[in-house]
Amino acid sequence: MTTPAFSTAASALAVPGPMVLTSLGHCGTHWVAAVMLTVMPFIATDLGLSYTEVGFLLSVFYVSSAAANLPSGIVVDVTGRRVLFQAVALVVGALGLAAFVVAESSVALAAAIAVIGITNMLWHPAAISYLSLVYPARRGYALAIHSLGANLGDALGPFAAGAMLAALSWKTTSFFNAIPVLLSAALIFFLLNRSHATQPAPHVDTGGVRQYLAGMAALLKRRAIWLLALLSGFRSMTQYGLLAFLPLYLTHDLKVGPFWMGLTLAVLQIGGIIAAPIAGALSDRVGRRPIVLMGLGATTVIIAGLTFVTSIPLYVAGVAFLGFFMYALRPVIHGWMMDMAPKELGGSVTSLVFGAQSGLAALMPLIGGALADLYGLISVFYFLAASVLAANVLTLFVPKEEGDVPIRPSGS
Repeated sequence: MTTPAFSTAASALAVPGPMVLTSLGHCGTHWVAAVMLTVMPFIATDLGLSYTEVGFLLSVFYVSSAAANLPSGIVVDVTGRRVLFQAVALVVGALGLAAFVVAESSVALAAAIAVIGITNMLWHPAAISYLSLVYPARRGYALAIHSLGANLGDALGPFAAGAMLAALSWKTTSFFNAIPVLLSAALIFFLLNRSHATQPAPHVDTGGVRQYLAGMAALLKRRAIWLLALLSGFRSMTQYGLLAFLPLYLTHDLKVGPFWMGLTLAVLQIGGIIAAPIAGALSDRVGRRPIVLMGLGATTVIIAGLTFVTSIPLYVAGVAFLGFFMYALRPVIHGWMMDMAPKELGGSVTSLVFGAQSGLAALMPLIGGALADLYGLISVFYFLAASVLAANVLTLFVPKEEGDVPIRPSGS
C-alpha cells in the first residue's frame, strides 16, 4: 500500500472524540436493557412467571419505547438540544434499572421496565441526528462507531450481570449495574457539550413549525421511507427476539449456568463489534443496499441453522457468526435512513423508523412467549428466521435510487 493510500485509509478509520463519547453513551443505554434481559430468567424463577407472563413484561419495554418515540424526535428537532437529551436518556435508564431493587411485584417491575423502555427511544433521535449532522460525509462510519457502543453494552452488560448473579440477587445486581450508566451520562453532558459549544445546533424555530409539518408530510409520502422503516422493524424483531429468548433457551433447554449464559450473550456482540465499523465505512463507499442484502441473507441462514445445533461449543461459535452479520446491518440501515432525511428532520425520521422497530419488537415477546408455551422455545427461533427473511424481501422493493449511491466515491 502506498503512503498516500495508507494515510487515506487511516484517516477514514480515525475516531474523533465526539464519536467516542456518543458511542459510550449508546453503550450505556444498551447496558441497561442487556442487564434487564440477563436477570429476566431469575426474575421469572423468583416470581413463578410463565413464558407468556415474561413475554408480557418484555412487551411493556417495547410499548413504552414506542410511546416515547414520536414525541422525543419532535422535541429534539424543535429544540436542537441533542446532547442534553442524550444525557437525560441515560439518567432515566439508570433510575429505571436501579428501581428493580424495590420492585416487590410484577406490577412494580413492569413500571420500572417501562421507564427503561423510554430511555431506549429518547436516546436514538438525539444521538443519530447529532452524528449525522456533525459527520455528513462519514455518516455510515460515524453511525457504525455509535452502533459499536451498543454492541459493547450488549456484551459487557450480560457478562457483568452474569458474573454478579453467581453471588448476588437479581435485585442487587440490577442496582449496581445502574452506576456506570450514570457516570456515562455525566461524561456526555459535560464533555460532549463542551466539544461543540461554539457550533449552532440545527433546529426548527417557532416560525418554522408549519414548514416543519409540511416537510414531514412530504417525507411520509415517500414509499422508500415506509419500506425502510418496515424492513428495519423486521430486523429489530429478530434482534430483540434473540436477546429476549436466547437467555431463556440457554438456561432452560441447553442447561447452561449464569456465567456461560452471560458469556454466550457477550459473544453474540463481539461479531458486531468487529463488523459494524467495517460495514459502516464500506457502505459509505459502495452504497447501503448491497451491505444490507448480504447481512440479512446470512442472518437468515445462521438462525435457521442454529436450531439444529446441540453442542455448546458449536452453538457459541454459531452465535458469534450470527452477531457478525446481524449487528453489521444496524448502522448501515440507520445511515440509509439519514440519507433520505433533510438535516432538520433527522430526529423525527429516526423516531419514525424506531417507532416501526418498537412496534414490531413489542409483538415479539407476546408471540414468542405463546409459541414457547405451546411448542417449546425452539419454535421461537423458527419464527425469528422467518421475520428476518421478510426483511430480506422488503429490501428488494426499496426504490433503486435510494441507498445505491455512495456517500463518498471509492477513490476519495
